Amino acid sequence: MRITILDGNALNPGDLSWDCIKSFGELTVYPRTPQELVAERIGDSEIILLNKINITEEVLSACPKLKYIGVMATGYNVIDLEACKKHNVVVTNVPSYSTAGVAQLVFAFISEFACHTQLHSDSVMSGDWIKCPDFCYWKTPLIELEGKTLGIYGYGSIGARVARIAKAYGMKVIVNTRTPKEEIENPVDVSTLFNESDFISLHAPLTDKTREVVNKSTLFLMKKTAYIINTARGPLINEKDVADALNSGKIAGYAADVVCQEPMSKDNPLLTAKNCIITPHIAWAATETRKRLQGVVVENIKKYLAGNPQNVVNK
Repeated sequence: MRITILDGNALNPGDLSWDCIKSFGELTVYPRTPQELVAERIGDSEIILLNKINITEEVLSACPKLKYIGVMATGYNVIDLEACKKHNVVVTNVPSYSTAGVAQLVFAFISEFACHTQLHSDSVMSGDWIKCPDFCYWKTPLIELEGKTLGIYGYGSIGARVARIAKAYGMKVIVNTRTPKEEIENPVDVSTLFNESDFISLHAPLTDKTREVVNKSTLFLMKKTAYIINTARGPLINEKDVADALNSGKIAGYAADVVCQEPMSKDNPLLTAKNCIITPHIAWAATETRKRLQGVVVENIKKYLAGNPQNVVNK
């Protein structure tokens, strides 16, 4: 059996082993694959694994031996699911593997906005504390999180984990979600979420309804002291509207691990926006997180080969 990994560098840039996949058949690993070479590199493979490679009707038609696509991520919008159904190709993903890592990054962002640790460390290292006449100083107002309101937009496993951490900090949590749950203590509508939150953390999937939920109108509802955290999907926000809000002081800050176009384009307005923190889609990148992901990828293949596929997204 031929197995091809089309963009292995995302999950494994060299610090993990592919031996767990090799046990299933003849394995070829490409660190990256340009779209024009996708069909050629798949060739007569029966199984392919990928992260962000587009699989289209054209690709499927050119690869008749392909029977299984394992997405090494949670999101699978890169796959034409209807075309896969037509060609009898099973598609699986890896849900919920990154919950801990994403929630951790959310609070890394929130803590940076509250404590400004990098700003103060840079100040100390440049000699400011040595020259200071007092035993302490601060460069900008600091925030105590206890008593602040965290608004969570989208309440899946990650949103729920973020809520648990927020409560440990003594924060009030309000939630807007398409799927009401009994455990949610303070469900609110979108307007209330934007109006009352000191921090908003986005955790919704990208749909027609959620696309650009953060826009000029919803930003207008926010406190000038409020912050937005986006570890979900770049297009949940209108990037120009957010940049304008930051530069005009309409909101206090924005932090994100995702942008609308990845890799980031040089004309992205957030690059020059005030009080903006951007990380390069790393919430899932901790070694432990990637090992967990790889483990589910292996189990998905095992279940498929045993005739009982799990985590199928194109049933």
